[in-house]
Amino acid sequence: MPSTGDPAAGTGSTAPSSPNSATCVPLIALCVTEITSWGILYYAFPVLAPDISHDTGWSTGAITATFSAALVLAALGGIPLGRALDRHGPRALMTGGSVLGALAVLGLAAAPNLGWFVAAWLLAGTAMTAVLYQPAFAALTRYHAPHHLGALTTLTLVAGLASTVFAPLTSALADQMSWRAVYLVLAAVLAAVTIPLHYFALRRPWPPPIERHPASGGSAGDGDAGRDQSNDQMDAALRTAVRTVVRSSPFLLLTAALTLSAFSMYAVLTNLIPLLTARGASSGIAAWALGLGGVGQVAGRLGYRALVRRSSVRARTVCILAASALTTTVLAAVPGPLPLLIAIAVLAGTTRGIATLLQATAVSDRWGTAAYGSLSGVMAAPVTIAGAIAPAAGAALATGLGGYPALFAALAATAALAALAATGSIPRRAAATSTDPTAGGPADQDHANQPPR
Repeated sequence: MPSTGDPAAGTGSTAPSSPNSATCVPLIALCVTEITSWGILYYAFPVLAPDISHDTGWSTGAITATFSAALVLAALGGIPLGRALDRHGPRALMTGGSVLGALAVLGLAAAPNLGWFVAAWLLAGTAMTAVLYQPAFAALTRYHAPHHLGALTTLTLVAGLASTVFAPLTSALADQMSWRAVYLVLAAVLAAVTIPLHYFALRRPWPPPIERHPASGGSAGDGDAGRDQSNDQMDAALRTAVRTVVRSSPFLLLTAALTLSAFSMYAVLTNLIPLLTARGASSGIAAWALGLGGVGQVAGRLGYRALVRRSSVRARTVCILAASALTTTVLAAVPGPLPLLIAIAVLAGTTRGIATLLQATAVSDRWGTAAYGSLSGVMAAPVTIAGAIAPAAGAALATGLGGYPALFAALAATAALAALAATGSIPRRAAATSTDPTAGGPADQDHANQPPR
């Protein structure tokens, strides 16, 4: 019987599984495609936005709102995407998303007017649904279960470098060519890297779930009864279990906590450059500071497995969100010097990096992996919408509150509220007659992931 304190397991499961070459190929491919997709579809925009506004005459508020609208669309697409991932797997969805992403970036480069620019970003939002973290997390959670924490950590460690690579790269390209030419180059990179990798590396058969449905006594993937069920019956049981979970107080509080935290973190991220430039940094130095935040993300993720071994689900959720509130408070309060501000930005990146893994494992830590795609899709929708509206809302709040320090103080209070909501995000253990520690749902007790005594 596996120990509930096994850090490799991440979430409990009774079926033995270990990484092998067949599962390593998708992991390596997704590491490459995530760093590329995040770098081009997300991190290039904050760097190019001033040039776009200056060249076209479109207001910064208008183009930022367009970017936010794309992220909202990506969030709304996550719910049906999650259901499709649970049933069919990631290959077709992620390959199609890569094609749409490349076409969208080409559309941005060619946009003759604001309406075209908006349409291109909405197409990019559709692509983001299928190529960013949610489908990659679902793929690795199913391919590597029950040892998926290691795979998720590896993925987020590498993808955390997206801003480190693409923010300075985009800035360097923009120094040599127009923003339209930069987007043409980036579209070619996105197509050349992600389309073939998603198509060829995700051909591995989609494995069935190996543990019980959440909040359900039925088996999802083992036993004669499970094998005898039709796909429709299994889908119906899964939908019933998902409805039970998403209506529960722990799920609602968890979603609220991650939503508030996402709003704060993404508003900090997208408003860091104007905060630093307002305090005397050049645009190039500010872009480097944004990129170095990616180094902080990697550093934070390196320590996540150790944190899992030494803390309960509740404790680490609350502490990580509280740490985000603290770093945002310091950014609001400290006016300089510039090296100190950059160091604080790196620390903010550290908490942001850990929070990404926290969100990736939030569902499996509490309700297992059988309905990971569906549950994470529901949870990710408001979380991603909060991150989507954060850039435009942050800019508007900065104007209304009288400057970026006041904005960051308000974002710190939002992050503190997220930590408070997270205290109620742990479900009760379901009644179980089995001695299997995962029978009631992995990590549904506050101490389920503590090391064995």
